[in-house]
Parts: sequence; structure tokens; C-alpha cells
Amino acid sequence: MGAEYHRPVMLEEVISGLRLVPNGLYFDATVGGGGHSYAILEREPTARLIATDKDGDAIEAAGKRLAPFEGRFRLVRADYKAYEQVLPEEKLDGFLIDLGISSHQIDDPSRGFSYRTDDAPLDMRMDRRSALTADDVVNRYPPAELRRILRDYGEETFANSIVKNIVRLREKKPLATCGELRRAVEEALPPAKRSAACARQTFQAIRIEVNGELDGLEGCLRGLVGRLKKHGRACVLTFHSLEDRIVKNVFRDLSTACICPKSIPVCVCGRRQVVEEITRKPLVASRQEQRENSRSICAKLRIAEKIVE
Repeated sequence: MGAEYHRPVMLEEVISGLRLVPNGLYFDATVGGGGHSYAILEREPTARLIATDKDGDAIEAAGKRLAPFEGRFRLVRADYKAYEQVLPEEKLDGFLIDLGISSHQIDDPSRGFSYRTDDAPLDMRMDRRSALTADDVVNRYPPAELRRILRDYGEETFANSIVKNIVRLREKKPLATCGELRRAVEEALPPAKRSAACARQTFQAIRIEVNGELDGLEGCLRGLVGRLKKHGRACVLTFHSLEDRIVKNVFRDLSTACICPKSIPVCVCGRRQVVEEITRKPLVASRQEQRENSRSICAKLRIAEKIVE
């Protein structure tokens, strides 16, 4: 599975943001290869950890990585949005949600995530038990739905022309590989816009659709904040603007107290501030980390602390 699976993004910033406490209980919602989880258990020898991931490869890799801490962690193959079925009644001292795709998933051709792998199947499932694949989205979605996905999830300027070309091609023969999809995107773009990475936004959009990455994120984030102890920390790593916007809006909303009109002298809404934003602006990876790990270039880390019981 390779060392890259264990290369966590913004590790020191995350550990600092969680502000580990003795005997603390932590939730790593997207454990990946276990890099962040390993640091939590190593840095605080009395910490306990529960971690989830819907990718079976990730659970296997994390289990091997965390083996030295046997008895202090529990791994569950599940979507983190099912946290209510995974977490105990005991409240958390902190949680981390790393919303990035792992290098292992990108580099494994059989997973079909990368526009750089010509012969890879159109798959893109993080959980290979799921029914929906990229093949279904590309070859079976109505044109209007494809356009919506590319615009909303990929923020793709040329969504209309890309979808038009995909539909033209799939009417002759279904697109079967990542290379065929990449070429369909390239053909649809003006020559000046064609580049080695010009299909990145299209692939991102389809991956988000296949995995339902934005579905329920807001509700889950609010729910997990509710599971924090007072002074517990929430850390969320995002890798594109859509995710970051959701996290920013949730933290801003939860950090807002009274919303009564200023003309009313006494608060009647009864609204309480739930969290304090530790990062009013998101943290980004250092220049050195960005040079050493390209996955960190787009990363943004937002941190909030719960201030009520």
C-alpha cells in the first residue's frame, strides 16, 4: 500500500488544533492510512481513539499502522456520517474530519480515480461495496444532471460543451476508462484551455457524486460538535471550496449568539454561542510541506472549540 498512504496532511497543525488532553477520547472520522491517528495515540499516551473509514483498504492499512497501540483504538469500516452508530455515549475531547482523497486511492489504477491512468476503469468508489460507479454517472445520467454535477461540484466553466461531447461519444459506445473520459473533456475545450490537468474538475465532480461527499456534511458536522465536551476541539481538513464553504458556514453559525434585531434592547431569541472559532481564516500548509506533498497544496484546516456543555 506504500508509504504515501501514511503521509498525513498538516499533521502538526492538526495535532496542535486538537489540543490533546490526558485520557481524552478522540474520533478520526476518515482514518485513511492512520497517519493522524498514529500521531494522536503517540503524542498522548493515555488517549483513546475511535476511527472510521468506508474504504476497506484504508481500514486494513490503518490497522497495521496503529498496531503498536493495541487496546487504545477501535477501527470501524463505516461512513463517518454514521457516527451515531459508531461512537459510545461518552462525549468526545476532539474529532478530526479529513475530507481529502488518499494518495493510495489515486495511485491504484483499479480504483479509477485519476485522469492520469488511461486504462483504469471508471469506478471512483471510496467504498467498493457501493452500487453507484463513475461509469453509471458518465454513461447513464441525463445530460441536464451531468451539467449540474460538473457546474456545482466541479465548478467547471465549460460544463455545457463537456457534457455535449460526452453524450455524443456515449451514444456510439459507452466510455469505459479514465483515459476515454479525459479525452472527451479535452476535445470539448478550446485549444488554449487544454492541459495535462484540464480534466481535473470533471473528475472531481464525478467523484463527489459517486461518493456523496457533500451529502449530509453539514448535519454531521453539527451533530459531532454536539458530541464534544466543553472545550473539546473540532478540526476539519478540506480540499476544495465547496467543502470549505460548508464548514465555514457551520462554524460561523455555531459561533453566533443573539440574532435579535439591534432595535430590540433585550434578547428574546435565546440563542447561545456554541463554539469559538479558533481559526477565523483557515490554516494552510507550509511552503515546505506543499513542496514535499502536492496533496497539501489545496488543503485548508478550520478549528473550533466548544464553549458550552
